[in-house]
Amino acid sequence: MIDYATYQRIQHLHRVEQLTVAQIAHAVELDARTVRHWLDEPRFRPRITPARPSKLDPFKGYIRRLLEHHPFSASQILNRLREAGYDGGATIVKDYLQRVRPVRAPAFLTLHFAPGEAAQIDWGHYGVSCGKGRNDTPSEKSMFSRKERPHRSARRCPV
Repeated sequence: MIDYATYQRIQHLHRVEQLTVAQIAHAVELDARTVRHWLDEPRFRPRITPARPSKLDPFKGYIRRLLEHHPFSASQILNRLREAGYDGGATIVKDYLQRVRPVRAPAFLTLHFAPGEAAQIDWGHYGVSCGKGRNDTPSEKSMFSRKERPHRSARRCPV
């Protein structure tokens, strides 16, 4: 079976360029009988393949009912289908689930701030020692800079 562009090229080479069937076959890299067949056709007819039933078709309603109750994984649904008598493969189940599952919302929230509108403050150690041992001191990080520095309160030792 050829595509529409190849059909048009065969017709062009025959009508406009006036090449022979053998020359056209060589140019489009097809057998001469194929070229002759498509030259005899008055118009392009794509191959019509009848829709075949899927092994999953009898179970699609069951899958939808399962998904209404709980967002099961594909392997969990496949196990339940096998118990119900399904003997098809896992890939067709996964492909079907991708089409029927609702699209999930992103698991994170993107925040946008203008310069100077927000800052982050975390606890960490910056080598400030007061008395014995080390003290954890707050640090601050600007939302528009990757530089992190000790918070101004960390410069003083509490008395």
